Amino acid sequence: MITSRPVRLLTVAFSAAVLVSSTVTASAVPRTIEPGASGPATADAVGAAPEHRRPGPPPPRASAEARKVDRAPTPRPDWWDCGSIFGVGECATVELPLDYDRPRAATTSVALLRIPASDQENRIGTLFLNPGGPGGSGVETAAVATTFLGPEVLERFDVIGFDPRGTNYSSNVRCFRNAGEQAAALSGLAVRLPVTRAEQDAHVASATALGRACSTHGKPLSASMSTAQVARDLDVLRRMVGDDQLSYLGFSYGSYLGTVYANMFPERVRAVAVDGVVDPHAWVGTRDAHTPVFTRVGSGEASARTFDEILTRCADAGPQFCNLAGLGDPHTIFEQVADLLQESPLLIEVPELGLEVEVDYSLFMAVFLQLMYSPEAGALVDAELTWLYLLLQERAGETPGAEQVDLDAARRGLALKAQRLQGDVGRQAHAGGRAGADSGSNFPYDNWTEAQLAVLCTDGRHAPHTQMWPRLADAEQERAPRFGPLWAWITASCAERTWTARDSSAYSGPFTREPANPLLVVGNDWDPATPREGAEALAALQPGSRLLLSDNWGHTAYGTSACATGAIDAYLIDLELPDEGTVCAGDVQPFTTPLPQPGDPEVPSEPEMSTRSLGPEAADEPGVPDRLPPVVPPFPGSAPRQ
Repeated sequence: MITSRPVRLLTVAFSAAVLVSSTVTASAVPRTIEPGASGPATADAVGAAPEHRRPGPPPPRASAEARKVDRAPTPRPDWWDCGSIFGVGECATVELPLDYDRPRAATTSVALLRIPASDQENRIGTLFLNPGGPGGSGVETAAVATTFLGPEVLERFDVIGFDPRGTNYSSNVRCFRNAGEQAAALSGLAVRLPVTRAEQDAHVASATALGRACSTHGKPLSASMSTAQVARDLDVLRRMVGDDQLSYLGFSYGSYLGTVYANMFPERVRAVAVDGVVDPHAWVGTRDAHTPVFTRVGSGEASARTFDEILTRCADAGPQFCNLAGLGDPHTIFEQVADLLQESPLLIEVPELGLEVEVDYSLFMAVFLQLMYSPEAGALVDAELTWLYLLLQERAGETPGAEQVDLDAARRGLALKAQRLQGDVGRQAHAGGRAGADSGSNFPYDNWTEAQLAVLCTDGRHAPHTQMWPRLADAEQERAPRFGPLWAWITASCAERTWTARDSSAYSGPFTREPANPLLVVGNDWDPATPREGAEALAALQPGSRLLLSDNWGHTAYGTSACATGAIDAYLIDLELPDEGTVCAGDVQPFTTPLPQPGDPEVPSEPEMSTRSLGPEAADEPGVPDRLPPVVPPFPGSAPRQ
């Protein structure tokens, strides 16, 4: 039985909670940028070598890798105005070598979006962006660059986002014949955190089917998508825009891309800023690595540590600042809710919206991981956990504080959130029960899962058998309770005897080459995905690099800390490094603002479903950062954070 004390009105906190689910536009299906009359159409996944102008001679002292990539033709992009699609920007699609050992043989298409510098006379060059994932859309990131990059960065750089090969608007890796075959094979992945034997068996079966399909039907592209190949593409794009050296800003997995580039092409680094950093040795693993990649990176431990700190600060702040503290011990409440949902899902019905959603333990944990990607993680966790707790009390026949709590508002908000998150994976997996393997030929094909795993599985080493994952997830439960298994299951398809497609040109180190200019390495104390230890590890490896730490919340520091954002901007523009030992503070700290009281005029009667602004006008909103990069959560199908 669940017991509690009365709770005050939560509508303001819940209004913040629902905002995290509003996202930058991210299509649910593989995308092709259709140009106007002046632009080229997107090519097939693997095409014939196109006509290009010949590259110039390699620069002095070029590395062996640079000399190899310099043999590839320089593309001639046919830029066209794609404002009708994205609201801003110029788009192009270029052909790049599928295999840089054969630079004039088969090619793959890579999509680009460019925002020209607003001050062309004082333009420094081009800044390339990557939002992470792996598999996040650089095109869509560049399309919203004016909402999160600093004004001087936008003045001094052309900004280009590109979709890494195999993903999004670029040529798509495709492991199944059609959407029906894909849905049938992936039905077991609908449960992201399998707990019961039946759920785990289904997940293992689908993960095995996916790995085998990508190792057969998905080739050759699935064996040519390692980060090293993307780094080679990036170097050709740098040459294409006329820059002698690369300027780059990478978030999350994008930090690994920046690290690989800096070690493959050290003489071609102008400025490489990496934020939300992956330990490169942990990412790659070793020959006897029998742990999932995110276990090695420490993602589960980062999530568990961050979540525990939120609940601890809630308890310390008390009920004037955190609703959960007025209900009891926040840690106990979380464990009660998790245990109850593990026993039986919560059915949420909202007849006026035609919604009927089931919140199970798997969805519950995925929700809270995604909430921690936001700098407002404390308020969001407080609101959503409180609502779930109260609805479970109602299910048990208890309604404490009913006169102060709008449970209908809770049902609406949670149902909408659950529906969106279920749609991320469910659009593929849930269809499996209805679609036969031979149906679905005319339905849109969503390759997000395949694209993400084609990078993860070819970049490093993995346990040999998919059947090992239940045991590996159990071990993560001991190391990082609740959250560790959620991360561990992501890469079950990567088992080396399941995913047999290999990229012989993948990069596994060293990560100690000194670049022409030092890297800026940014770590965040309360990052739920990439712990600060990853930034510390890279800074210790990379000669001359400067480590910048930030005591902030959410995934990555840029846009969530004015101090960190300013330091990154100064580095990109002037190559100015922050003082050694600099530690920034986040602009938003949890449970520092008193909660509104019932009857306060500013408290709305219903949760507001509006999207908060990311532009300059957001500075007028107290306590809300005005710039957030659209970093991508790790789950297949997840839309970027906004």
